[in-house]
Amino acid sequence: MDLELRDRAFLITGGSDGLGLGLAKKLVSEGARVAVCGRNAERVELAQHLLGVDALCFQADVTKSDELDAFIDATLTRFGRLDGAVNNAGRTAGGPVADSDDTTWRQDFELKVISALHVSRRVLSALETTRGAIVNVLAIMARTPGANSTPTTASRAAGLALTKAMANEVGPRGVRVNAILIGLIESGQWVRRAKEANMALSDFYASLATGSKIPLGRIGKTEEFADLATFLLSSRASYITGVGVSIDGGLSPVI
Repeated sequence: MDLELRDRAFLITGGSDGLGLGLAKKLVSEGARVAVCGRNAERVELAQHLLGVDALCFQADVTKSDELDAFIDATLTRFGRLDGAVNNAGRTAGGPVADSDDTTWRQDFELKVISALHVSRRVLSALETTRGAIVNVLAIMARTPGANSTPTTASRAAGLALTKAMANEVGPRGVRVNAILIGLIESGQWVRRAKEANMALSDFYASLATGSKIPLGRIGKTEEFADLATFLLSSRASYITGVGVSIDGGLSPVI
């Protein structure tokens, strides 16, 4: 299937590593132009090497509005258009509510909610011109928060509400907004945790799959996430908006 992405332009936050980088690679393979940002200079440099000279790889902290604006401005200047934006920046943060503090919650919402809101507002006019799309990368726990899972589950639930509200608002302007709710998928954070645990990555992933009782019996692949996100960004998904699509091997207890 031709996804008709050649020469289209896409922006990805948290795109210098893990799922974001995997998506960027997929888009490049489809002939698209990509811009990614990340906080770590070494990862940004590596992403530039992997994505090629035509990609824009930018060091920026999405919780700092001036850095985020600089990334968005550089993207629009480089490509002259924008066909899709992916709010992917984030990390897992979970613990008991009673033991949490306000600073942790504020930082989590700044990273996962406020940054996505900021990007979405800034790129809306460009996406209206191209009839483009926004994809918010969330987690299945947004729908099924368990004990010791905040602030992540709360911020991800806010992201799901933001997705639906925005889809209703900007649909008449030709812009689609969807969310991807991930389960356990290969990513840079799991690679780092495997190293911290002094475990082979394959053994670490197998342990996660077994302990979580994933019906398909394995961790999801980065490429599988990238395939779904690429489809939602493409014109082939032109009648899909305001939905949250789970990619979790059947792990979520709800549809």
